[in-house]
Amino acid sequence: MSRLPAPLDNLPLPIIGSPLFIISNPKLVIAQCKAGVVGAMPALNARPASQLDEWLAEITETLAAYNRANPDKPAAPFAINQIVHKSNDRLEHDMEMCVKYKVPIYITSLGAREDINAAAHSYGGVVLHDIINNKHARKAIEKGADGLVAVAAGAGGHAGVKSPFALIQEIRQWFDGPIALSGAISTGGAVLAAQAMGADFAYIGSAFIATDEARASDAYKRAIVESNSDDIVYSNLFTGVHGNYLAPSIRAAGMDPENLPQSDASKMNFGGDKSKAWKDIWGCGQGIGSVSKVQSTEAFVGQLKREYAQARASLSL
Repeated sequence: MSRLPAPLDNLPLPIIGSPLFIISNPKLVIAQCKAGVVGAMPALNARPASQLDEWLAEITETLAAYNRANPDKPAAPFAINQIVHKSNDRLEHDMEMCVKYKVPIYITSLGAREDINAAAHSYGGVVLHDIINNKHARKAIEKGADGLVAVAAGAGGHAGVKSPFALIQEIRQWFDGPIALSGAISTGGAVLAAQAMGADFAYIGSAFIATDEARASDAYKRAIVESNSDDIVYSNLFTGVHGNYLAPSIRAAGMDPENLPQSDASKMNFGGDKSKAWKDIWGCGQGIGSVSKVQSTEAFVGQLKREYAQARASLSL
């Protein structure tokens, strides 16, 4: 495993919560961090843009107070996801807010930019960049990212098609920095497996949708509990970028999940006027078959911790 930079070097659990578009909010992020995993949310979840200032203040002040009250068991740091794409006209504003509050970890997606990395590095922030193949991984590191989020097959939302084994082993041939692995991870055993194949962290998203703190509808949470990998559809129709979605939500929107047309990738939509892309069509990864109930974030992370310890013990010789 890698030599990790602060603030990634001393996490209670080797888990980063994936930033969930619309769903992640300060309540979920704070609960994740207090439970011992990196909590994350997209900057774009704060709407209007001015709300991001309020949310970052809430997160930083709440976690600082928690750490003062719990010096022997501090919270994990938090992360903000920035969509580095020309369709994001808020990026400059949102980066100013993140620098103001000295966000410890950035997760950048859909574009690697040296100026974004430099802004984070100006005060010691760390940048992890989303990638789906080895080529994009090299570009991200060349442009100054500190680490990578390897988005393998089966991940929720925008996802790649590479096997995690192929993706991690190709990257590890040349990169010895921080790597988080994303793709159908929802148990403590899977967290250990991610580390065994060369990742430093497991990147978990869909399972956190079925938590009390997640800003998702009750119907969405029930669908996570009641569905499995057979109910996941891979399509680029809804945003122009291929991603994984829950088939029941596609049917409810009046479409046939087995016969979806292709979209024009040049017309990406990240929460504009097409509400179906985010409100009615539910993103989800293939790992939900192990999610059997809706519970608090604290309870779910506690479950992951027990499963992780049990998996380590079962492999001890």
